[in-house]
Amino acid sequence: MKWTIGLSIAGLTFLPGFAGNATAQNPADSYPSKSATIIVSQAAGGPNDVEARLYAAKLSEILGQKFVVDYKPGAGTLLGTSYVAKAQPDGYTLLAVTAGFTIFPSAYKDLPFDVNKAFAPIALMSKKALVILVRPSFPARTFEEYIAYARANPGKVNYGTSGAGGGAHLIGAWAHSATNTRVTFVPYKGTPAIVLDMMADRMDVTAALVFVAMPLIKSGKLRALAITDDKRAKLLPDVPTIAEQGVPGYNYTTWMGFSAPAGTPVAILSKLNGAFVRTAKMPDVISALEADGSEVVGSTPLQFSQLIANEVDRWRKVVRDAGIKFEE
Repeated sequence: MKWTIGLSIAGLTFLPGFAGNATAQNPADSYPSKSATIIVSQAAGGPNDVEARLYAAKLSEILGQKFVVDYKPGAGTLLGTSYVAKAQPDGYTLLAVTAGFTIFPSAYKDLPFDVNKAFAPIALMSKKALVILVRPSFPARTFEEYIAYARANPGKVNYGTSGAGGGAHLIGAWAHSATNTRVTFVPYKGTPAIVLDMMADRMDVTAALVFVAMPLIKSGKLRALAITDDKRAKLLPDVPTIAEQGVPGYNYTTWMGFSAPAGTPVAILSKLNGAFVRTAKMPDVISALEADGSEVVGSTPLQFSQLIANEVDRWRKVVRDAGIKFEE
């Protein structure tokens, strides 16, 4: 992958999607002069909503103007994302970006924007690991044993996913492709239905957020095999990672970050990044997010831009290699 990095002013490197020239008047001097909106592309009430509102409240405190959360769900988060791509690049419309954003180029033939060019990344704020789970009676107690069983029984292991072509499906496709195993992916409308079928021995395996799976693991209703991150989860320190169990380089977390429309002045992006990084260091923010299994990040714009580009490339390869067909 080739990266072109331009000149740096005041420690901020120009990225694709960044714009602005040094002038006598810094556009960040008067920013923000009015309220700003953070677009969440999912319905209100979910974990992304809670996290976005937490950041919005902190930005309001730090920058002295109200940051409000607005919801534009629809078309698998495409509706809200498209809205921000077309918004004025003035720093007053931001997008709460989640990991599914990097699947767009693989899922849509006629995507109305280029994920690497239509947005100016500001900061990656948090990430969450998932855990691979099996029904209690499944004949494997480790991920290595699971892979051995799946390899010996090609196509007979049923892997439940929340829809076809979503994150849970792709991370499973990646793990099985990397280990030369074949399972049957079964799409559901949501994780609760998968869990019910697993407890009733009608489904074999799935992946879920660590904090969601904790009660099921502790009660013995499901068994944890592996963590998808490249390090063990604080909430499940005894569960090894997939990478530790024979799949070197495997590393997946779902995440949340923030971007602005391409063309937003660099000085404003820098000011926003500073506010987000400051937020990520606040003890109450850290404790609130760690309680649900999140790791607080607070990255640079460049680091977030590279993450997005790398994941776009990775999912394209996984989708191509696994022959995945997305739901219309």
